[in-house]
Amino acid sequence: MIALTGVTGALGGLVAPALVDLGPRLVVRDPSRAPDLGLPVHQASYGDAGAAEAALSEVDVLFMVSAAESADRRTEHRSFITAAARAGVRHIVYTSFSGADPAATFTLGRDHHDAEAAIVESGMAYTFLRDNFYLDILPMFADEAGVIRGPAGAGRVAAVARADVADAAVAVLRDPGAHVDATYTLTGPEALSFHDVAERAGVATGRRLTYVDETQQEAYASRRATYPDAADWQLDAWVSTYTAIADGSCEPVTDDVARLTGHRARTLEEALAPG
Repeated sequence: MIALTGVTGALGGLVAPALVDLGPRLVVRDPSRAPDLGLPVHQASYGDAGAAEAALSEVDVLFMVSAAESADRRTEHRSFITAAARAGVRHIVYTSFSGADPAATFTLGRDHHDAEAAIVESGMAYTFLRDNFYLDILPMFADEAGVIRGPAGAGRVAAVARADVADAAVAVLRDPGAHVDATYTLTGPEALSFHDVAERAGVATGRRLTYVDETQQEAYASRRATYPDAADWQLDAWVSTYTAIADGSCEPVTDDVARLTGHRARTLEEALAPG
């Protein structure tokens, strides 16, 4: 029995339809939002240990999409992981981050390291899919005027198409025994600067995009002005998205997408293509 989380989101929404023939269980916070795939639906949130343990009863393999960014995300992750172990789950496939480390420049990468550590500590088998930033999302960093601002300097990012992450997850979930205690770093086929992203995404979307480099001080000031109610951890996450690119943390390119899926990783233009 396979259970899938995150199926109401963009990534899980790609994975679930591709595995319908396996009859997976969908675990969602709000059953009314679950995709209509004719699959069993169980309600549980990551922070509700009792509901999570019940929802994961008799599940062997769990696809765990990382929780939404929040101040409590580490606690929610650990609660859900503990519930999975108590329910008897034997193998977790977790969507992590390519820079997962307790000292990651990208501050949310530290959350992912904590989740990975909790899974290892649980004794369950694991497969970590360490995704780079999503190619499809990068153009959305632009403001209404089409300007991407941030302290990325001339750094490069080997961003990956979300569809490629979904394909990789499907490949692992179809044969989980072949990926026990494995870690994969999922990237695109090349490392791009934000100048590259602005130029090429602009052509692909028909929108004029530009990149303006900021200092870290300018980045914090501009985001505080735009989002005066944002918590410090949110500001740190937004700014460190760029500083992680500036320091080279997100630059290495791997062939893990091709190794898992059998097809090459999508380019920026392919990731942004309609349909």
